[in-house]
Amino acid sequence: MNLTEFVAALSCLRFDNAFNPYQEMCLEHDQPNAPEIRRSNLEKVLSAAMDHGVESIWVARDLGYRGGRRTGLALTDDSHLESHAKLLKSSPLQRATKGPAVKERTASVIWDVLDAIDRPIFLWNVFPLHPHKSGDELTNRCHTKAERNACAPLLLWLVSNLKPRSVVAIGRDAQSALLELGIQSVNARHPSYGGQSEFISGMENLYNIAGIHSNKRSNNQLNLEGVFSR
Repeated sequence: MNLTEFVAALSCLRFDNAFNPYQEMCLEHDQPNAPEIRRSNLEKVLSAAMDHGVESIWVARDLGYRGGRRTGLALTDDSHLESHAKLLKSSPLQRATKGPAVKERTASVIWDVLDAIDRPIFLWNVFPLHPHKSGDELTNRCHTKAERNACAPLLLWLVSNLKPRSVVAIGRDAQSALLELGIQSVNARHPSYGGQSEFISGMENLYNIAGIHSNKRSNNQLNLEGVFSR
């Protein structure tokens, strides 16, 4: 499977109560050619990652309705498309949505850290679509095991072809999924639900940087136990 076939396979995925941003359009928020734009954005960053190489792949759970549902890029909202292109040295990325740019809290934390690290890191999700509650598309739910298993070949393809030095699992769901696939990972606290400080502290430790946030606790106050494990 090559890059074009990868994106085509991703675009063909269908599940109940899940939005495929590479094939479907949100009538309320999307531009008329939104699926095409999102496919193009993904092809651009993936092509750049394959051409230039990546240090790590960060894997989270699934796309959120304020982030990847709109952009087609994991852990990336409208406001960070330019940062995403810069990080992987891809050609410029386009917005697929209309109206004011929407920010996602998780994406904001992720990109604060990525900007500080300034290394080529590819972002992905165990379930690369947006799962939502029945009858309400602008909500988030956790994907099912069947949905995760159906998408596993795509994740395995990415790891095999990008050949990262490390894989970072963001959150326990991603940790469990990678373990099921036999992929060794460094496990990080997810920045949502009160985990922002632990996530930032862990990334500072992992990438040997400091001062991502000026109000960080001093090193002797950090408690990294349980933030990272092999």
